[in-house]
Amino acid sequence: MRYIRMKPVNWKRNWPLHLMLLPGLAMLAVFQYVPMVGIVIAFQDFVPTRGFFGSAWVGLEHFEFMLGLPDTATIVINTLTIAVMKIIMGLIVPVVFALLLNEIRSHGIKRSVQTMVYFPHFLSWVILGGILVDVLSMNGGAVNQILGWFGLGPYFFLGDPSLFRGVIVLTDVWKEFGFSAIIYLAALSGINPVLYEAAVMDGANRWRQVWHVTLPGIAPIVVLMATLSIGGILNAGFDQIFNLYSPLVYKTGDIIDTWVYRAGLLDMQYGLATAVGLFKSVVGLVLISVSYWAASRFANYRIF
Repeated sequence: MRYIRMKPVNWKRNWPLHLMLLPGLAMLAVFQYVPMVGIVIAFQDFVPTRGFFGSAWVGLEHFEFMLGLPDTATIVINTLTIAVMKIIMGLIVPVVFALLLNEIRSHGIKRSVQTMVYFPHFLSWVILGGILVDVLSMNGGAVNQILGWFGLGPYFFLGDPSLFRGVIVLTDVWKEFGFSAIIYLAALSGINPVLYEAAVMDGANRWRQVWHVTLPGIAPIVVLMATLSIGGILNAGFDQIFNLYSPLVYKTGDIIDTWVYRAGLLDMQYGLATAVGLFKSVVGLVLISVSYWAASRFANYRIF
């Protein structure tokens, strides 16, 4: 077996680059790792005035209480349902959009369309939430007015539990699909033009070229993005749902993060909220590990 000898790192030459990393590493430690001390709250009857060391230790009591709550199954199902729908639509729509945009030959039109669909990505859900509340309103909302022209509605989009999940998924896709399509447009630009020329010589029309050349060319990227998205399956979008939901749609719209917010900050059940958050983090860690293994196994993806 032949071994390749790696060159030693030249620290004297690269020390300025490592020095540039220190502020970022310091912020990562302060805001990500130091707060992990608060995990002990999940095992305590935490009282803020007593602190971590003065609060009574209750062991796994909060976890047992969490599993016995009737709301637990509802929020887990809501989280998984919304997250899976977002993952599926978040893959299909950007791929289709990238394929359609790739067929436009006018660079001016292509850039204009790209700019328009990228813009919502840079707006926060605080801003978009206020816009969507007005647009989807039953009283004078633009969507209900348009539906009224066809004899439909009005619909209470943000107050009807049967419609709320669809609204959440569609608005999230609308916000992010343009920016997500950048990855697939980059993959399309990497396909060898000779393959299209060979397909034309074989008599393939545009649809056949897309089916036999374009889709196989971007398939590895699609598989990679699908596998990596598994790690975020328990993140259904706190910012979006928090700005759009109400008690009327808790049945289908309440997710783990919003429930933890209400239990921990509004109801001051710190131990229970921390236990639920810790449970989510552990499951998320397992899913992220599985997703990276799958990306390495099926898409030849390595993080180093």
